[in-house]
Amino acid sequence: MNPTDATTQAATNGTDAALNAMAAGPDLSAVGLFLHADWVGKLVIILLVLASVICWAIVIEKAVLFRRLGAQVKHLVSAAAPGAAAAATPQGEELAAQVLRAGAREWREGRDHDESRAEYRYRIEHTMRGTIAALMRRAEPGLPFLATTGAVAPFVGLFGTVWGIMRSFASIAQSNDTSLAVVAPGIAEALFATAIGLAAAIPAVIAYNRLTVRLSKMRQVANGAASDLASGLSRRPPATSHGAPVHARAHAAAE
Repeated sequence: MNPTDATTQAATNGTDAALNAMAAGPDLSAVGLFLHADWVGKLVIILLVLASVICWAIVIEKAVLFRRLGAQVKHLVSAAAPGAAAAATPQGEELAAQVLRAGAREWREGRDHDESRAEYRYRIEHTMRGTIAALMRRAEPGLPFLATTGAVAPFVGLFGTVWGIMRSFASIAQSNDTSLAVVAPGIAEALFATAIGLAAAIPAVIAYNRLTVRLSKMRQVANGAASDLASGLSRRPPATSHGAPVHARAHAAAE
């Protein structure tokens, strides 16, 4: 083959490849937009994706924890039901057993001479409510991160968008070309940061609202059961002067 022909053929192939690349347009896929972003844009996207992953991990962990906690609250409600047998009293370190043990300790101390039955009932209920509050607080870690992500992520994405638009304008000024082919890639990269921010924020806000409402409902149900238990215990003497056994349900729960 003539060297001139070979050179011409190579030039033709290079021109065809360039034309094909131009015809195909810029890569506007998620990976392409991330790779073409500068270090600030990449940092924003990485932070938002990392926050989203952490939020989903918290949501899954809380879903499992709240399912278990809801079952324990049901056990407490069952133990507070009138006529509940001592054998049905929850044992171990779950919520129902700890609340009943706390109430039983106050109940066994009995009423003071100058203490009314209402004050005695309040003392028992206050102790059980304190135990419930302490156990419920253990389920709260992670929820503030969901709230923070839901509030901050859109603004972090907006920062990435503003930064990307500024870069696009600078590129337009340097190239002196305002065609859509020049403007579109930079604008797409900028808007991609906002999309990632919203994708991280929306599930976080929804999860935070649902989890906090569910936790509040479980706390209310548990406090209601504690009130019923305190009302029942305050009407019974904890022991006789001859050392008679205490009430079976509270005694079994305290063991």
